Amino acid sequence: MNIRLIVVKLSIYTFIQIRKLLNNCYPQLLATCGFFLLCGLVLLLRGQNPLEFYTTIFVSGFSSFDEFGSVLFNTTPLIFTGLAVAIGYKCGLFNIGCEGQLNVGAFAATLVGMYLYLPSILLVPLCIGIAMIAGAMWGAVPGILKAKFGAHEVINTIMMNFIAVALTNFLVTSVFQEPNQMIPHTSQIYENARLSRLGNYIPFIPKTNLLNDSFIIACVCVVLCYIFLKYTRWGYELRLVGNAPDVAAYGGINPGVVIIWVMALSGGIAGLAGVADVMGYRYRFLDSFSSGWGFTGIAVALLGRNHPFGVFAAALLFGLLNKVALDIELLLNVPRGLFLAGQGLLIISLVCLERIQKKNR
Repeated sequence: MNIRLIVVKLSIYTFIQIRKLLNNCYPQLLATCGFFLLCGLVLLLRGQNPLEFYTTIFVSGFSSFDEFGSVLFNTTPLIFTGLAVAIGYKCGLFNIGCEGQLNVGAFAATLVGMYLYLPSILLVPLCIGIAMIAGAMWGAVPGILKAKFGAHEVINTIMMNFIAVALTNFLVTSVFQEPNQMIPHTSQIYENARLSRLGNYIPFIPKTNLLNDSFIIACVCVVLCYIFLKYTRWGYELRLVGNAPDVAAYGGINPGVVIIWVMALSGGIAGLAGVADVMGYRYRFLDSFSSGWGFTGIAVALLGRNHPFGVFAAALLFGLLNKVALDIELLLNVPRGLFLAGQGLLIISLVCLERIQKKNR
């Protein structure tokens, strides 16, 4: 009898939690389903079979672990940038500077990996730490300007993006470019500074797959961000400043100090996106290596409702879309730009649905 009662209580609790989750996330689910239905409708108007589109997505993304590993590889930098944007947004800050922060972090990690030779157990954490520090310093500047002078972080982070991209471009092309090379990139980092591919020690992952330790770091970062936001005093202060800065100040919290360290933390997480490319993929800094991860992270955070686990799910979706876009262009003759434009419509529809949800509450 006791076992039956426990099973009934667990069933009721599970049903309540699923219902709560659906109530909170139905705008995201509707927007995502609407996106895929719209893609099918466009193909139908072009005289093509929509089932081929959906089949191509499944085959390209999930037909083997090699394909799914490529999806996770594309997902990894978006997890970092999505978390960076979400952390800032929880404090009422809109960090649009992830693109610059990841470039600075990647370049700093490259310099350490190129010129400092240490055992791997020391060099890998050092490169990661330097990348986070560089990204944090780049993110702290807009935070200081906002806290001390009231300058809006959106404008400052956009300007810092231009400075970071231009600065790293100059350094790569004029100072640190590999000799006798036309492509603007640095020399390779030491092997001791490189992240291992997961296929080297996980049997069911092909060794040729690009998925590497940076994905594990991203997953750990998701869990740590969740614990930080929900269960720590700093997370509480961050959320309180974002929701009611006057109440936070009345309670003895200095909103200016919180703004500075939150922007630094956001920049440090964004810097890890650069680590994923430099230490886990190219093993060098390539000029303009990012395909807009910093800006896509804004969409990832929005679709994930600025929740760490929601960010992970949204990054997985965008990683899938980025991976299959080329296959859809080659196999179905659908322009990649048209497919990527649909992702913009996904975000617009999501904003509209969330607005409707707030009005109905």
